[in-house]
Amino acid sequence: MKKLDKLVLDAFIGPFVITFLVVVFILLNINMLKYFDDIIGKGLDWWVLGRLFFYFAIFTIPTAMPLAVLLSSLIAFGNLGEHFELTAIKSAGISLLRVLQPIFFFILLLTAAAFHANNNMVPRAALEAYSLLYDIKQKKPALELREGEFYRGIDNMSIKVNKKFPKDEQALKGVLVYDHRKNNGNKEVIVADSGRMYTVLGDRYLKFELYNGFNYTEGASTQRGVGARANNEKETLTRSQFQKAQFVFDLSSFQLQTTDKKWFQGNRIMRNLGELQSDMDSLHREVLNLQLNHFLGRPDYFNFFTRGDSLIMPPEVYAHKVYRDSIANLPYVMKYKSGGAASVDSAALKLANNNKTVVQGTPASGAADSAAAAKPVAPALNKRKRSQSSSKPWKQKPLFAIDAKKQAKVDSVYNLTLTREMIQGAANKARTIKSQLTNAKDGIDNFRSELVIFEIQWHKILASSFACIAMFLIGAPLGAIIKKGGLGVPFLVSILFFIVYYVIGMQGEKLAKQNTISVIAGVWLADVVLFVIGLFFLKQARKDARLFEADFYSVMLDKVKRWFARKSKSVAASAV
Repeated sequence: MKKLDKLVLDAFIGPFVITFLVVVFILLNINMLKYFDDIIGKGLDWWVLGRLFFYFAIFTIPTAMPLAVLLSSLIAFGNLGEHFELTAIKSAGISLLRVLQPIFFFILLLTAAAFHANNNMVPRAALEAYSLLYDIKQKKPALELREGEFYRGIDNMSIKVNKKFPKDEQALKGVLVYDHRKNNGNKEVIVADSGRMYTVLGDRYLKFELYNGFNYTEGASTQRGVGARANNEKETLTRSQFQKAQFVFDLSSFQLQTTDKKWFQGNRIMRNLGELQSDMDSLHREVLNLQLNHFLGRPDYFNFFTRGDSLIMPPEVYAHKVYRDSIANLPYVMKYKSGGAASVDSAALKLANNNKTVVQGTPASGAADSAAAAKPVAPALNKRKRSQSSSKPWKQKPLFAIDAKKQAKVDSVYNLTLTREMIQGAANKARTIKSQLTNAKDGIDNFRSELVIFEIQWHKILASSFACIAMFLIGAPLGAIIKKGGLGVPFLVSILFFIVYYVIGMQGEKLAKQNTISVIAGVWLADVVLFVIGLFFLKQARKDARLFEADFYSVMLDKVKRWFARKSKSVAASAV
């Protein structure tokens, strides 16, 4: 059996390594084509480009690993079937499941490695790649003058050169310079017969030397006669000749600047499972805060008619209110020791731990002070007393007891004559309330949308890892059924199933973002579909089904024809 396991592993590991590298290379080229225009012409050295390609290569692992497993499984078992090695193994009484066992354990190790890469390597590589790509985008194109074309890479300068000399890259012939540093248009022009351009002080500055030229300056005359009007000013032209002129430009904008990575690390693709979970908890807390603030601010919307009314809080919001109030009222007692170290009072710590406990459907108790026991707080917005016998205080209805004086006051309000000012005030109040409610709803919807996106990324880290198992369950049985090795048929089949996997995954994420289906169903739908397909192929491979042979379908067609013939005969006999 050890020789059998070695035979199967040797048939799988070699194609897996090759296909994984090929898939990474293809996906890397596809990703880098999107940023081709941002990279070319920037004068980047090989070290920067190598770092960028390496980070993006790691970034393709979640997609490359399942596809490499599918393709290598098809190639390995296709070769074994094509050379009748699977037939010999089955004739020896060894089942197909026993043949798949060593590679299955190897796939489990690959799944663990894929999870480690998705959770640790890929977020860090994404942070490094996109921060470096941002710095490359901010970098100006390399300083390169072309004959007969204006170069505008230097701020406020336009330079045109008629001829360059290949033997001396610094020498220039026929130089035309438009100086826009005064922001007054094309009013300062320099024309020189020749010049030289080179960098100094470690390529930090550019020195531009011009020889045998003229400097033309166009501008209004500063002299004005007595009583002369401003619109009668005449434009003047000044020409000065020079034998040599020098310009020095700062090239700091042409250097690759490094941006602090803290500005990029908040993106979801740059977070691991622990960080995503922390972000989701923060977003969920923000949603609860907005909902709680809406409930607490509701009495301010209606100053009179709903003063005795109460609004029932959802249990989740009420539990968050109790916890937030208990934290706000928590006594923080410090006991200073002789050595200067401080420790929190044990009673305060015990009270804090009690406040964190929230039973489902029952709010946690708040803290009035460190000595007294906390009493449940009524969830209603008014301060009307509740019956102490109720076990669920937030479901108890308020009592509306109105005496005769209050009733008379209410009646007097209803009998008032409406004025324009009263109607205008009511309309303004309604618009204000509507605006506040709309803002609260928009804020909650935005936080919930962000929460869904982070949940999708959290599940994608796991789902893309377990996709290796689903791809193996498709590739290995399908290769045993097809019995074709090489890169022809396996490549086409793997591309087909990868497209199915990609389309289902994209549609599932889209439906999850639209709250049409749950996040778990949207992210894991592709894995489940491929897993079911893999089990079907595994069942057919164990029965040596010939799904991809013409004889199999001709036999099925003959069975269908015979069934229809028997059906027609039975119908004719019943009619007679």
